[in-house]
Amino acid sequence: MSNSVIAITGGRVVPVTSEPIEGGVVLIEGGKITAVGAAGDVTVPEGAEIIDATGKWVTPGVVEAHGHIGIDEEANGPAGDDTNEMTQPTTPGVRALDAINIDDEGFRDALAGGVTAAVIKPGSGNVIGGRTCAIKTWGGRTIDEQVIKAEVSVKAALGENPKRVYGGKDKMPSTRLGVAYVMRTAFVKAQNYAAKRAAAEEKGEPFERDLELETLAAVLDGTLVWDQHTHRHDDIATAIRLSEEFGYKLVVNHGTEGGKLRDVLVEKDIPVIYGPILTSRSKVELRDRGINNFVEMANAGVKLAITTDHPVVPIDRLVLQGILCVREGAEHQTVLEALTINPAEMLGLDDRIGSLEVGKDADVVVWSGDLLESQERAEKVLIDGKLVYSWDNAAHKAHIVERADRF
Repeated sequence: MSNSVIAITGGRVVPVTSEPIEGGVVLIEGGKITAVGAAGDVTVPEGAEIIDATGKWVTPGVVEAHGHIGIDEEANGPAGDDTNEMTQPTTPGVRALDAINIDDEGFRDALAGGVTAAVIKPGSGNVIGGRTCAIKTWGGRTIDEQVIKAEVSVKAALGENPKRVYGGKDKMPSTRLGVAYVMRTAFVKAQNYAAKRAAAEEKGEPFERDLELETLAAVLDGTLVWDQHTHRHDDIATAIRLSEEFGYKLVVNHGTEGGKLRDVLVEKDIPVIYGPILTSRSKVELRDRGINNFVEMANAGVKLAITTDHPVVPIDRLVLQGILCVREGAEHQTVLEALTINPAEMLGLDDRIGSLEVGKDADVVVWSGDLLESQERAEKVLIDGKLVYSWDNAAHKAHIVERADRF
């Protein structure tokens, strides 16, 4: 974290949660944003380091709401795949945090795409996959030094994936009936566990902890969000039904056919992390995949984020997916929010990231122009007030603060 004062000046400052400022100033000190405003309203301290953004756009860092960066490593084959613990259908006690390799090449790609934060999730092979975590995409000597929030949500899956995995082992679940049953059974056990724990605490008696049931109890009491992998409209309906039965906070992940239930999602105030968009119809659940689903949900008022599901789509293509949404009719501001403040709000991270506001982490990107125009690119990326990525247009190459500078 840098303690010097940095002033980003002259650019079109886009806070996302407030109106853009032409020729604006963003002041940074101690890794935090200390001022955002017009040049005439913000005093730049003498001796401040100046980053001239004249003619450029200045935005908060982009947030990847659903990825496997660091746990499904690129180019490392099976040795780098720690995405699913598929030895049993439910593993809520495992943590993505314990498997992240911060030297995965995907983190360098993230910087090139202006992505400064990512929520890392177990995969969808299990009915209940485990705890997720939110991290910065660069800057730590260890993953622990990049953590925004160590435990954000619990990843779970409905539909084809757990059916295929455990049906292939001749184990439950092999049907949608079985997937829902396994999930409901786990939550009933968690309810019983929480009641017994509360009784023991009231009496001052010892209580034997269970990591799996502790995790699900944290979902039930609202401490952790329920991240539900689901594609088809009927599976989205099942996700809603189960969330209402047990009373937890649901975030739909993927939501491929969410457009069909857009009015229901709005009525029940259920957000959707949509995507990945740049994929083929590789399985039955993706038959109705299309950007139109994003646009229909956006027009109806569903709160949306966009995901690459990295490495399904490389993480530096996150903004490109937003560009495609704009091309297909989504409002520019809606897409900006889907890339920044919405994922932060959905997952309880908006006190630190997602917009340019005083007191928030100084995760800032200077773009060559409007980031939702295909010819523009991230030119400078700051995380916690430190310049970690810069693009040399003349040499047509990037400079990244590498390992020697981090360790």
